[in-house]
Amino acid sequence: MTHKNFTIGQLAKTTAVNIETIRYYQRRGLLKEPVRPYKGIRRYNEKDAQRVRFIKQGQKLGFSLDELKELMSLEDEQQCLEARNIAMKKLSSIRERIEGLRNMEKALSDLVECCSQNADEVSCPIIMALLNASHL
Repeated sequence: MTHKNFTIGQLAKTTAVNIETIRYYQRRGLLKEPVRPYKGIRRYNEKDAQRVRFIKQGQKLGFSLDELKELMSLEDEQQCLEARNIAMKKLSSIRERIEGLRNMEKALSDLVECCSQNADEVSCPIIMALLNASHL
């Protein structure tokens, strides 16, 4: 395996993120900023690239940066149970949001159906439902 060194621009290109994203990850403590050699350029390695990819993939799965930081602190295999617990909490949260969206979809669908069957053009079921809900 060849040992690659990247400038921040090369790291950004390799991982398909913006340079400012890398700097943001550094400020958040998700990615270490390499030491700058005297009159030199900071160099990142493949492990840094893997970390950036890990963060981006985690975000696609719905993890916050704080959750990803916690997961990255559990790198050794003995921490798998803790990582699983974090993932289970995230999965539960996602399922709750999906259920909430399903309930919203059902309620709105019912209102649209009521509206399409409404012969009383003076009072719209959708507007009445929203007005009545605001009094709760």
